[in-house]
Amino acid sequence: MNRTTLSLIAGATALAAVTGFAALSSPDAGAADEPARAAAQLPVERTGLLCPRPSTSDLAETTYTSFTPVTKGTKKEGEAALEPAAGRPAADTGAGADDDAQADEESNGEESKDEEAEGDEKSKDDEKPKADAKPVLKPQDPGRPAAGNVSGGEAPALVGTAEGRFAPGWTVQQTTEVTAGTGRGIQGVACTPADTEFWFPGASTGEDRTDYVHLTNPDDSAAVVDIELYGKDGALKTTVGEGITVKPHSAEPVLLSTLTEEKQTDVTVHVVVRSGRVGAAVQALDDKLGGDWLPASADPSGSLVLPGIPEDATAVRLIAFTPRDADADLTVRLASPSGLITPAGQETLHVKGGMTTAVDLGDITRGEAGSLVLTAPDGSVPVVAAVRVLRGKGDKQESGFIPAARPVGTRATAVDNTAKGSVLSVTAPRGTAKVKVTASAGTEGGTPASKTYTIKSGTTQRIEAPVPSGAKGTYALTLEPESDTPVYASRTLVSTESGVAFFTVQALPDDRGTVAVPEASEDLSVLQR
Repeated sequence: MNRTTLSLIAGATALAAVTGFAALSSPDAGAADEPARAAAQLPVERTGLLCPRPSTSDLAETTYTSFTPVTKGTKKEGEAALEPAAGRPAADTGAGADDDAQADEESNGEESKDEEAEGDEKSKDDEKPKADAKPVLKPQDPGRPAAGNVSGGEAPALVGTAEGRFAPGWTVQQTTEVTAGTGRGIQGVACTPADTEFWFPGASTGEDRTDYVHLTNPDDSAAVVDIELYGKDGALKTTVGEGITVKPHSAEPVLLSTLTEEKQTDVTVHVVVRSGRVGAAVQALDDKLGGDWLPASADPSGSLVLPGIPEDATAVRLIAFTPRDADADLTVRLASPSGLITPAGQETLHVKGGMTTAVDLGDITRGEAGSLVLTAPDGSVPVVAAVRVLRGKGDKQESGFIPAARPVGTRATAVDNTAKGSVLSVTAPRGTAKVKVTASAGTEGGTPASKTYTIKSGTTQRIEAPVPSGAKGTYALTLEPESDTPVYASRTLVSTESGVAFFTVQALPDDRGTVAVPEASEDLSVLQR
């Protein structure tokens, strides 16, 4: 018997042994046929948020407020903090090194070993956080908000991280008040996670506007970003909008008017991250009409909801854009306290593919809070949208923005509330819904309070939210839908300064407090496949 025959016999014997083991060890046939179990919803263990640089005005007064709802199943340990982006150390791997660091490294190679060692020590010192780079705030316990304040125009962008018991649903609000000058008013924005794509309909390169795209990079490596602008006739020619580098642990404000020579009142900004990830928000400042932050719109969709237009809005301008080549005819309806209303003369909005379309809706709310509901007839053409809202008259007008929002989902939170300065709007465009609203303890004390509300189908309700008993300082409002009907919500902060009605509106999307974790089990039957 030759060696080839012996090898074939040995191989066949080994294969039989493996097959026999698999057959003896495989699960029961009935177990394999069992339906897959639903994934468990477990609390997240880490949350990152980014806050843009608040203002360059010396008159700016900025408040940061942090809150984590109490969530069952969380770990006992954990911490959360907001720190200046520039004060965070880069990793030792060199992944975040910039060109200057690389040049220094090459020149050090020509120096003596002693000088090289000295240079390395200096480089390490440079990577350490500065002595004055202290956390803006540090939360104490879930269920109780914490606040911190900064003054002037030197406040940096912030990077926030929450771990363990502070991570599920961690929410941070940045509220800035500027009493005079370009963009005067309340400029409010919810700090957001890093991402790779953003849409901002409602920006402008007009003469009276000074709009910035703020890019914040939380990571150890540089991010490369493209900024595309779309006007009424399509894409605008930009000069330096491609390949913008945002260094590790840094922020980069980009003035829109430096990207193009075209002056247009309504522009859609598309931020695309080629490598890495960033946080992005548009700061829209007007010479006469105040200013506010323009958050990113919800992802392009054939059905959009823009919640919480104030009842005393004197002018509402709708801006929409579709990234597709095909046009979209949007049905425009207002979800009022009494139901869905089609505004006379503005029943539909024709949006041309690749072009920004804007229309003035006037005082569409007519004294009642409302939400816009936009729908493409077949839903096949995705659209992004936002509204610019004006309150007041003459030289006492103030502006704010409401982009298309994501639904509340499981839970959403708004922070930095006061009994007289906060308005909560909730919309149920496609069915009656129940929502539980809980007011937390205040930053300086108080007892939480809860109340449940019924939102009728197709309506927007201005909710008189509960106030914590004995509240001191500001408090958080947490919304929890108690039905399967999609719910959209926003919170408006209001104040009056020198006769001007300052305001800012933040939509309330799901707080990403839990994550679906599928159940896994051992299945040896894969050896037989």
